[in-house]
Amino acid sequence: MDQANPFDTPTTAKLHRSEYLVGFAVTTGLIIAHAGEIRWGPAVALFLYIDLVGYIPGAIAYRRSPDKEISKVYYVLYNTMHSLVTQGAVAALWIWLIGPEWALLLLPWHLFGDRGLFGNFYKPFGMHFEPVPEPGYRELLAGLRGPLLARAVPQHGKKDGKGRRPRPTVGANP
Repeated sequence: MDQANPFDTPTTAKLHRSEYLVGFAVTTGLIIAHAGEIRWGPAVALFLYIDLVGYIPGAIAYRRSPDKEISKVYYVLYNTMHSLVTQGAVAALWIWLIGPEWALLLLPWHLFGDRGLFGNFYKPFGMHFEPVPEPGYRELLAGLRGPLLARAVPQHGKKDGKGRRPRPTVGANP
């Protein structure tokens, strides 16, 4: 939400995801428009390598772990491979060594799809590797809804100085 409170509420998460859906739509349009110019072998390889290195090893380790505790290395691999900075560097290196080509669109298309379609962003160390409702986050949201909403909603239907009932503006839809 801001630099002092770096988390999303359900509504801000949807807004955040919607921005990536725009990027996904734009890259999808470019892929369709240039489908005949894309070298599909390298394109598929560029799309898959992100998860082959950054997701699948951690997903396997997570599923095999009886307590679902896995090494932080898997989180670092995921976050590194699913970074626009990393994939931008990969694209720059590719352009320098091989040259620019439409196959590189599969890098942002993968990341925009992960974030916009599936809601998969970076993985913090203290949370499960796979999506699991975290009790601490649920408590945080409950705390935001409770006290903030209680302060924003007038008590006993009181009206403001102009004879109107004030509408809640904070916490009503976190």
